[in-house]
Amino acid sequence: MTNKKTLAQIFPDDIRHVAGNGLLDRRLFLKSSLALSSASFIADGAHAAGTEQPARPAWMNVPGEPFTPYGRPSGFEDEVARFPSPNRQLRNNGASWTPLHKLEGMITPNGLHYERHHNGVPRINPDEHELLVHGLVERPSFFSIENLLRYPLRSQICFVECGGNSNPGWNKSPSRAEAGYFHGLVSCSEWTGVPLSTVLAETGLDKKAKWLIADGADAFAMNISIPVEKAMEDAMLALYQNGERLRPENGYPLRLLLPGWEGVLNVKWLRALKAVEKPIMARNETARYTELLPSGKARMFTFTMEAKSLITSPSAGMVLNQGPGLYQVSGLAWSGRGRVKQVDVSVDGGKSWAPAELQTPVLEKAFTRFRIPWQWNGAPSMLKSRAIDETGYVQPERQQLINERGRHGFFHYNAIVTWHVDEDGSVTHTYDTDTAQPDNNGSIDTGWD
Repeated sequence: MTNKKTLAQIFPDDIRHVAGNGLLDRRLFLKSSLALSSASFIADGAHAAGTEQPARPAWMNVPGEPFTPYGRPSGFEDEVARFPSPNRQLRNNGASWTPLHKLEGMITPNGLHYERHHNGVPRINPDEHELLVHGLVERPSFFSIENLLRYPLRSQICFVECGGNSNPGWNKSPSRAEAGYFHGLVSCSEWTGVPLSTVLAETGLDKKAKWLIADGADAFAMNISIPVEKAMEDAMLALYQNGERLRPENGYPLRLLLPGWEGVLNVKWLRALKAVEKPIMARNETARYTELLPSGKARMFTFTMEAKSLITSPSAGMVLNQGPGLYQVSGLAWSGRGRVKQVDVSVDGGKSWAPAELQTPVLEKAFTRFRIPWQWNGAPSMLKSRAIDETGYVQPERQQLINERGRHGFFHYNAIVTWHVDEDGSVTHTYDTDTAQPDNNGSIDTGWD
């Protein structure tokens, strides 16, 4: 197109650099869409149209596809898929990563929600599945799925994140994996179910009970300890996800949901809750999820997922193929402590920062989408984002996290992620100024066992 206008010409009074290396005011994209339609970042991807009606494409000359009982994504979107990462020795043990870098908004589609299984996905007949609540309760009881569906239901949008998400960040060299296949063991859904406190009140929870032992109905027979305080606060017996019944890989027909807490506690295929005085000290709270600190002390029962953010576009594997010009930096932030209060973005390696625009609604313990415009001048750049939650917690830099936690960590990696944009527009993962090469030719060292 000809006669392209610059941003300064479109918004002579509004264009404002808010941080170094071309980071612009977060409200720029909220300006008139008619004015923005002549901006260079749109014009670069368009071509001039003639005055005549274009020829009818082939698909307008034949009847369309018939109705289907359940909708499927377009075949042209086949590359938007989970990335499976199975255990090398145990086929049914491993994880599948959500492609965060290929999604928008805050809700993860059910078919793309991350997976973490220890011995495959059980095929459970809901008519034969029951939840047993027993132990330190006055009225030990079995609850069928039909029983639970008769209770008043509530819904909550919240994320679920595996405690091992992003763990390749502990490696000494940066990964080449795309953003979602590095940080995608986290997803956000609207969950609907019965408040756990309702069922515990129904069974008469004893005051001596301080913990619940949650058991799953998979072949691994997952069991783990849950503090009663959390159970009474906001825990849910989830039956629905994004409006439909749970998918098998996400716990059908019943899962435990603990908003903001590490994924292993959100037991899938829930079959029993036993009220006890002390934790069971199961494998996934002793041999796993217990980490040695530099002081020699061990971290245990690290339930809460701390504040975290991730720029999903542009991110590793992408190319700014339009050359220098205006781009939108976009990503996700979340915190198990509550709401995200602010997300700062830097495009000069952390020398200067500017607050991004937060997409509403901003909900507690849920994904928050952030965006900010960036005028790239074509020079090498380093992009970062850092989340600050409503408690004042600030997402740490990688070296700060390592200093605090040491090199024996595997879980709860929430350091700031840095993307390097080269002169040709290609984007890669970097540890700021280091020159190390990626580990294992870019493979993901998950450590699943």
